[in-house]
Amino acid sequence: MFQPKTERVTKLAAKYPAQIQELETIFDKKTNIYIDYANVIPWSRKLGWHIELKRLKQFFFSFDTVNEAKFYFGTLAGDARSEELIKEATDLGFKVITKPVKIMKRSVDVSSIPPNSPDLLQNFISKPLLQKLNIEAIEYLNGQLKNLNDTGILFVEERKCNFDVEIGRDLFIDYERSNIENFVLWSGDSDFADPLKQLLSDGKKAYLFATSRRVASELSELQTSGLLIYDIQKIRNFICWLKEMTVKP
Repeated sequence: MFQPKTERVTKLAAKYPAQIQELETIFDKKTNIYIDYANVIPWSRKLGWHIELKRLKQFFFSFDTVNEAKFYFGTLAGDARSEELIKEATDLGFKVITKPVKIMKRSVDVSSIPPNSPDLLQNFISKPLLQKLNIEAIEYLNGQLKNLNDTGILFVEERKCNFDVEIGRDLFIDYERSNIENFVLWSGDSDFADPLKQLLSDGKKAYLFATSRRVASELSELQTSGLLIYDIQKIRNFICWLKEMTVKP
């Protein structure tokens, strides 16, 4: 049953009853939500609006069948925004799963390789694509790296912190121990195809909350097995920054 947590949610629900009815169908039994936030952040650039965690929490917990919302995101030590985001999600009542972001230094130093060598480029460009490039293209790219070297840049930093294992683990733990019937995943990552397929084959309901063209083909194919992909643009006014609402309640 839908029981609005705030006056604003109440007014928006009256304005958009179809969305509420659809979500009541989705959240018809005990439900857990899994937010792979590193996958969600880039959606803002595609959509042109941002998700506000406070409003997201208020909206989804207005459905009394929502049991828990889990928030997965890495902590970048010393980065104020990263640490603030983790604290905000925790304070709002999300179950936060975090771990340190790994910073990997990758060399772009071409001083020891010939200009036409693909040896360094293969660390950044996939082998099939690299094989399609002619010598002139390889020499040009190595030249660009040399320009970086001349300015003192000999490596670039790559941040890595994915939660595919943790989310997959939690999906099955919640299935086995918490009697969860509906699994709502916020991600478009192909690595979740197998866990979702297993849940569906076991008679559970699985939903993907995402945005168009941000869903891996492996996940789209699961729609024939019962996976429902829900476009979050339908609930924009419920979860976006207040200044980005298209209609004021």
